[in-house]
Amino acid sequence: MTIWVLIGILIKILIVVGVTQGTVAYLILVERKIAAYAQDRIGPNRCGREVGVPFALLQPLADGAKMLLKEDVVPKYVTKPLYILAPWIAIATAMVGFAVVPFGPVGPNELINFQIAPNVDIGILYVMAVGSLAVYGVILAGWASNNKYAFIGGLRSSAQLISYEIPLGLSILGMVMIAGSLDLNRIIAWQDAHGWGIFYQPLAFVLFFTSAFAETNRLPFDLPESEQELVGGFHTEYSAMKFGMFFLGEYLHIITACFVTVALFFGGWDMPGLNVEQTGILWSLLKVGVFAAKVGLAILFIMWIRWTLPRFRYDQLMDLAWKSMIPLALINLVATAGVVQLVRTYWS
Repeated sequence: MTIWVLIGILIKILIVVGVTQGTVAYLILVERKIAAYAQDRIGPNRCGREVGVPFALLQPLADGAKMLLKEDVVPKYVTKPLYILAPWIAIATAMVGFAVVPFGPVGPNELINFQIAPNVDIGILYVMAVGSLAVYGVILAGWASNNKYAFIGGLRSSAQLISYEIPLGLSILGMVMIAGSLDLNRIIAWQDAHGWGIFYQPLAFVLFFTSAFAETNRLPFDLPESEQELVGGFHTEYSAMKFGMFFLGEYLHIITACFVTVALFFGGWDMPGLNVEQTGILWSLLKVGVFAAKVGLAILFIMWIRWTLPRFRYDQLMDLAWKSMIPLALINLVATAGVVQLVRTYWS
């Protein structure tokens, strides 16, 4: 690896970190507006008006400043090293998944490779592996807080994440078998040639997207927090920026889940009428824009669902995973394997 390649990777990392943090800040503003619409109120509309900035566009800056300036209260009886480590695990596991996510076309003919670590043959497996590590941040936060509500929230979250990782992984395997690769770039290239994955794996898409909801602890799957029962769940004892880091990690997991969803089932940067074989900086930026637009729509859908559906009971949550989604995912996987084998044997 030459020094210039290393510099290029570092620049990409800085860009991705900056863009994702800024995106999260304004996603919070968008979600607050969606919540206001669902509850028949206005929502944030004043921050920035005094200096001529419309639509409360300075609200994320005000929220960030408030988080940074608030007093960081550490309760007396917490296990301090683990208490401090937990929010860092939550945000780190969310960030490292972006290393193999292609934000745009990647290849020898492209002027810019829109991926931090291109040509990773196990890309989707890597995203799944680092995403599953987030459970350690949650369980450590619950245990180290020395608080019964936080501990119950941590236990709920660990059970929920482990349960829904099974249908999440099984639903991915169908597209992996069809495309013949774990590399997200090759899966997108296959969809460009044969059609979007959702037309081949509609059941897998429903299972994957539902599991992604559960993995990100969003309504109707936010049992680890459930304010009416557990005050604030596993982050009850956190304040200031440590509290904000858990929410930052949650939104980053949502972005990662939507990127993977679009790459697996909606063709990535492929668009009907768009020639993905065209090269050049303008074509590359257009493909990145198409990919970003699809991801944005997926994120908006997740936000809309949060303010539409009520929370599951805990027994309903577990029943959905073990009695419905896992059997359906196994049936879909076996059926897909049989069809793929028949097609490759008799029609290839």
